[in-house]
Amino acid sequence: MKLGARLIALILLLSLAIVLTEAEVITLTPETFSDKVKEKDTAWFVKFCVPWCKHCKKLGNLWEELGNAMEGDDEIEIGEVDCGKSRDVCTKVEIHSYPTFKLFYNGEEVSKYRGKRDVESLRTFVVEETEKAAEKAQLEDKEL
Repeated sequence: MKLGARLIALILLLSLAIVLTEAEVITLTPETFSDKVKEKDTAWFVKFCVPWCKHCKKLGNLWEELGNAMEGDDEIEIGEVDCGKSRDVCTKVEIHSYPTFKLFYNGEEVSKYRGKRDVESLRTFVVEETEKAAEKAQLEDKEL
């Protein structure tokens, strides 16, 4: 009986470890998108996709891997929008092709990503562009 209990405990621990290491990618909807991307001093790097797009499918777990790579960076959030379910959001931010990756800071669109599709390239882009946006926001705050 002890072996069975240990096995169950091990399975539970492994399950918990898997849950805890899942990427911090936040699904944004018409109800949450505007409020989230307007968060003060926070960058949102958002993937806009649709389930049927072969290019979106080809990304595989890339966005989740980016979410894991960005974990612990409180100023940068990784989000995604399903344009099949959230057409209003995608129309509002002018999404015309899939996938599209956009960076928002303090509610404003800062940049559109057009580079290589690997975690390090995406991470470098979002960190550098967030730093630029934060500096610009600080200068604008000082002018007020």
